[in-house]
Amino acid sequence: MKKILMLLMMAGFLAAWPIHTVLAQETGQKGASATDEYSDEFLDDDMDFLEEEEEGNIQVVQIADPIEPFNRAMFVVNDKLYFYCLKPLGQGYKAITPSFFRTGVKNFFQNVETPIRLVNCLLQGKPKKAGTEILRFMVNTTVGIGGLGDPARKYHDLEVADEDFGQTLAVWGVGQGAYVVLPFLGPMSVRHGAGKVPDYFLKPQTYVFDQWETSAMVWGGEQLNAVAMRIGDYEAMKAAAIDPYDAMKNGYAQLRDKKIAE
Repeated sequence: MKKILMLLMMAGFLAAWPIHTVLAQETGQKGASATDEYSDEFLDDDMDFLEEEEEGNIQVVQIADPIEPFNRAMFVVNDKLYFYCLKPLGQGYKAITPSFFRTGVKNFFQNVETPIRLVNCLLQGKPKKAGTEILRFMVNTTVGIGGLGDPARKYHDLEVADEDFGQTLAVWGVGQGAYVVLPFLGPMSVRHGAGKVPDYFLKPQTYVFDQWETSAMVWGGEQLNAVAMRIGDYEAMKAAAIDPYDAMKNGYAQLRDKKIAE
């Protein structure tokens, strides 16, 4: 019974991943949604591409979509999972947790995953960003009480180097490949999906927990916390877009291209 309950809970957490992945990229992993009362200092304008799309001013980044019928079907599946599973879970979690707690959880996992960003900075030939990641980790782990706070950014303007192995592959000249939407896993290019494998092995969480159940529940808690901080963003995207599928695809491609260019 315990395993059955855990699997049901994980299904809800997995439902968070497709939408959280893109929305997290849209906010640059800087923090919470405008709907979170503690998030004012984190807000940015990365959602402007939706307004520009309505006005026809957005520069669309092309990405091959050879299996569009399948991708659209998976988009609908993930959409239903959000509204019937993820959103109620996120609203319940948000109702019982204070904003400072959610922000602390976000900061903690961001700090723990420093090795991913650090290694990819080095692989991309960005020593300055790699040095910033080392300084961030030292400051936030000590002064930030184990990473629960982010004094490195708040007091020293040390911003997160948002790098992953998918971007490293792009810097090395690997093409992005086709656009794919998978149930639970969400939107990605073939290159981005392949890059998730090395990043997984750079996560300290991969080696800390002996039992997969514990590891899965910790990962699920991280994703649920992240999505709870952005409740309403996905609804806003759908309301602003003529075709939500195209808006998600174009937004994904544009933001990945922006990350690589940086």
